[in-house]
Amino acid sequence: MIGTMEQLPSTEAAVTALRAIAAEYAREIEVTHDIGADQTSRRSAAGVGVTADPDGSLPHEAFAEFGGLPRVSVRLYPEDDALITVEGVEFADLPRDDVPAFLRSLFGGLAYVKARRFPPGYRLIVPLPGDRTYKEHLLMINLSPWLSGRVR
Repeated sequence: MIGTMEQLPSTEAAVTALRAIAAEYAREIEVTHDIGADQTSRRSAAGVGVTADPDGSLPHEAFAEFGGLPRVSVRLYPEDDALITVEGVEFADLPRDDVPAFLRSLFGGLAYVKARRFPPGYRLIVPLPGDRTYKEHLLMINLSPWLSGRVR
């Protein structure tokens, strides 16, 4: 099955994995592609009309938005990393290979929000197989109804 713990060698393979996860969890998905050094977000200094990198490769970036709750978007970068945004909380610089496990944990109900009394604050925690977790701090003002429903 695409998107388990195997390597996702290209942006297109990662998009295929995202589509499979959307189907698995009965979610709509909308994907846009940016191809070329003049189109991708991290290569704004490439210049107008310059589509290839200096090594001759053609960078490919994709942005996917999932329907339903929680609101989730994924930006896949050509450098084999990703930015996942969950209800406005950004998880930056995730390895592309961790994206499928992250989404399965999130959509499977394993993600939760941990509240701290002192100093006061919240963290969105997404556990992955192999005792790995991703954690991001969030402010109380940013707690959406979905995030509030997962506070422990």
